[in-house]
Amino acid sequence: MDSIRLRSSIEEHAQLRFSRSGGPGGQNVNKVNSRVEIRIHIDELQGLSEAERQRLTSVLSNRITTQGELVIFVDDERSQLDNKVLAYQRLEQLIKNAAKLPKQRKATSPTKASREQRLLHKKLASAKKSRRRFHQPEE
Repeated sequence: MDSIRLRSSIEEHAQLRFSRSGGPGGQNVNKVNSRVEIRIHIDELQGLSEAERQRLTSVLSNRITTQGELVIFVDDERSQLDNKVLAYQRLEQLIKNAAKLPKQRKATSPTKASREQRLLHKKLASAKKSRRRFHQPEE
């Protein structure tokens, strides 16, 4: 992944839309379009290999529209400029994290201590259940 090409393609091809943010805030919320919606078509992203692009579409499928646009909303700050900067940062970070290959898990055998702990818990559970049983008084 080429981070520089990715960042420049995001800045070049991303479409920004501004709207009023919800929630508390008094007059500021009613007057100022501080919420940022950032959209970018996945095919326009440069600096990604085809495998990374496929991973991106599968990992971020809930954020991708039917037209193939990746959509992010940011309304954390009161300022439109701050939200815009945050939106670009989040978009770039989301793409980088989604394109990254997950680490392969190495199969390991359980340690002696973990086996002993498992057996101890099994014995305790067994003892607890045996105490629940009804015992006939011996005559």
